[in-house]
Amino acid sequence: MSDAQLFQYANTTALLSWIVLAVQPKRTAATLRFVVPLAMAVLYIWALSTAPANPDGGFGSLAQVKALFTQDRVILAGWVHYLAFDFFIGCWMVMDAAERGIKHLLVIPCMLLTFMFGPVGLLLYVGLRTALSGRAVKTA
Repeated sequence: MSDAQLFQYANTTALLSWIVLAVQPKRTAATLRFVVPLAMAVLYIWALSTAPANPDGGFGSLAQVKALFTQDRVILAGWVHYLAFDFFIGCWMVMDAAERGIKHLLVIPCMLLTFMFGPVGLLLYVGLRTALSGRAVKTA
């Protein structure tokens, strides 16, 4: 299977998972929060472990990070990384909102933004959560 096909499967899986989460939040959030990201983790590990080495790549500078993402397999791994973590955050938002009595319809825009723009959706949800609770969000 090609990297392009795996990319399409990962995208389709993520999109369908987000739709199910939006439509059936109570039934699916607790289960999907682990199933989808862990399945993506398997693909991520495979993609990273089978990608050709790039001696110019690294994490010490923007140029090195850019060099890392010059190969399709590494781009696939990076994209799957985003899909897995964004979906996990989406599941957390749905479960947290249910615990706090926040209407699911109010969470859907946050979910959409998390799916499309990651941290923007998380920020919107935390703002919504804070506004509706009337107090600052507690951290661990």
